[in-house]
Amino acid sequence: MWSTLLDSVSSGKRLPEKRLIILGGSSNAQRDILALLETDSPRNPSDHQKKRPPIANDFALGYTYQDVLDADHEDSLARLSIFTLQDSSTAFSPLLKPLLNPTTIPETLLVILLDWSQPWRWARQLRDWIRLLHKTLSSLDEESKTMMQEVMQDWEQRRRGGPHDMGGANASNETSVNVPLGSGEWDEALGLPLCVVCHNPKASHIDVLERENGWKEEEFDFILQFLRTILLKHGASLVYTSSSDPNSLPLLVQYSLGIHSILKRQPLKHNVVDRDKILIPPNWDSWGKIRVLRDGFQVEDISESWSLEIQPPNPAAPSPLVSDSEANFENDVVEPEDGRTLATYEETIKDPSLGKPKIELSSTSKGIEVETAKMQNFLADQSAIIERIKIEEDQGPRDFSKGGVSKVPPDSTDSSFTIEDTSRVKEHIGPVQFNMGGIQVDAEDMLNRIKERSSLDEDSQSPQHERESTEPPNVDSDGKRKPEQLATFFAGLIKKGGGSSAPGTPPSRAKTVPRQ
Repeated sequence: MWSTLLDSVSSGKRLPEKRLIILGGSSNAQRDILALLETDSPRNPSDHQKKRPPIANDFALGYTYQDVLDADHEDSLARLSIFTLQDSSTAFSPLLKPLLNPTTIPETLLVILLDWSQPWRWARQLRDWIRLLHKTLSSLDEESKTMMQEVMQDWEQRRRGGPHDMGGANASNETSVNVPLGSGEWDEALGLPLCVVCHNPKASHIDVLERENGWKEEEFDFILQFLRTILLKHGASLVYTSSSDPNSLPLLVQYSLGIHSILKRQPLKHNVVDRDKILIPPNWDSWGKIRVLRDGFQVEDISESWSLEIQPPNPAAPSPLVSDSEANFENDVVEPEDGRTLATYEETIKDPSLGKPKIELSSTSKGIEVETAKMQNFLADQSAIIERIKIEEDQGPRDFSKGGVSKVPPDSTDSSFTIEDTSRVKEHIGPVQFNMGGIQVDAEDMLNRIKERSSLDEDSQSPQHERESTEPPNVDSDGKRKPEQLATFFAGLIKKGGGSSAPGTPPSRAKTVPRQ
């Protein structure tokens, strides 16, 4: 008897379990959205701070949870389990599949997060996420698919008419009237309710687009019309988040998940006028309302081409020359060409950082892809280059394998070779110094001084005996020095790296050269 009473009490206090799957956006953007969902705080903030769960959304599938509080901030209406995923690659489909079963499908809401920092990528991002959802939901079991059909039928019955008051008085009237579907409505139902959130933190990105990129009302209206057209096919809702109106997102999420306040029922009103407060509830929009925003927008063309755009890529047909094992190992996928929808969107909303024609990116890439050569071809090319360098070194006049000594003798007539050889050696060993009579001499500085002195002596008109006192070796019969021979002389000292002078040269003369 006591066990029965305890079970009944515990079941009465158990909170309804709801699930929110946030797809897309960076980890910081997802944290901002979670902060907007947690705008209502209890009366004692210190107690709530202690109980705040951690947010783990940096790797693959993230998770956290929140309690949805009532208007008095005391009673909890539901427990919200939140899962996050940043990458739209189909390789992450196995992570989403365990989250969807016949029990959790009626209590789940999908949220695709778009960032205003890159609005020119929104069409491509939406296409990739829809493809991932199609692949994941189509792989569920039959019982789960039957439950998804029931959920979609229930949403289609929530027809337009009257304010969306979170299950108010007119909810029963809406279900009693069978309003037919309009053009482009629920053509591509996913099986789960969908909400698209365009995140604009601190209302800064929209201002940057206007101030730096020269955007006008035409660009913002085109984006809104485009999003409303394609989301109408999925029966999805749309909301622009802003710090000035943080209550629109929690209200829309609670309405989509069927969480009703006991004390206060807030109406969910649409907003298509304020650019940073856009709110399109589910089952409210239509082609006629989209056309009113701005003339010239081709609603029919965008809606029809979007159905072709979201089709999954087809696997490549195996070549008859390739075996079955090799075909299964490669598992190539042929990416379909971008349709008219992406072309129309990206021609109108251009990336300002691209000053040249747009480079096509694959659906799974985050940037420009570079095709690299195969490993064997790359190694073969490098081997040919190494062999060519070895042949050139064997045939060349220089051999640096023995301390950088040149094969050309010092008295060779090709003096430019010795100077070039010296300059290359100095790039690797730095300045060379040697000892002459106990004095450390910088070879490069000495060469420069001798060249300067030679040019001054040629212009001077001093007697012959005044030049003989400072005249170094290697002079011509007419008493003039040869700069080439001097350069060769000191280059030989550099290569030998020691404190010995050339044969026949007194050390006293080499160290008594006066400084200019």
